[in-house]
Amino acid sequence: MKDLRSYEKKRDFLVCVDSDGCAMDTMDIKHFRAFGPCMVAEWDLGEWSEEILARWNDINLYTMTRGINRFKGLAMALSEISEKYRKIEDISDLVEWVEAAPELSNSALEEKLLEKPESRSLRGALAWSREVNRRVSELPEEEIRPFPLAREALRFAHKGADVAIVSSANLEAVLEEWEKHGLLEHTDIVLAQNSGTKAACIKALLDKGYGKTHVVMCGDAPGDCAAAEKCGVYFYPILVGHEEESWREFIDTAFGKLLDGSYKDGYSEEKIKQFKSNLEK
Repeated sequence: MKDLRSYEKKRDFLVCVDSDGCAMDTMDIKHFRAFGPCMVAEWDLGEWSEEILARWNDINLYTMTRGINRFKGLAMALSEISEKYRKIEDISDLVEWVEAAPELSNSALEEKLLEKPESRSLRGALAWSREVNRRVSELPEEEIRPFPLAREALRFAHKGADVAIVSSANLEAVLEEWEKHGLLEHTDIVLAQNSGTKAACIKALLDKGYGKTHVVMCGDAPGDCAAAEKCGVYFYPILVGHEEESWREFIDTAFGKLLDGSYKDGYSEEKIKQFKSNLEK
């Protein structure tokens, strides 16, 4: 699989696809069994675990911050915990890092820790993220699977467009999951957490020569929509709770509209409105 430096466009059209919660049915299980519980354990928050885990799930799954980068979600949750339950040591270090860093990943955090090795929040965030990755890798294989029709939609799209994974998830996890379920063969490049923000990834792909009206970002979270809007490309939502129907419509309607130039004729606005209405319920 090529990286951005060596990547070259093959077709005139590009379909960007998020992983967790979009192509892969992994959002709930990863947050229920890894992200939230690991935070509670790392910062010894068991006394308030029920309330804290419920709030973690609100931030990451059920509100307009769904799909937020793991470190941004952590900084948000810990800031609230520091105010409501007990003081989180050096929380300002983590907040400042997530607000300023051009890349939010384990490797970027390791570099930051070289500057501030004594910071409890930064050290905790790295230990938490590593433990999350470990627990995710140990989740039952039969419970990590793509949404119905996601594989078929990618295969269909790949006949007429280049396909890029654009995800804020851990690179190794994305590669393993997509390879195992036969999705990776229908992609041309994998851009994950270590590649920068989704908007930066889409921008880098546009620099390869795609016209903005020839690119669509498929995603399930507001961050996917915002990245598409920032880069001036189309957004196609995979609606939470209606994933199979969304992928069916992509095959039957959306991809054809991208190719024939009619995606802009009210369809784009209709899909964004539908996406926001579905998530704000």
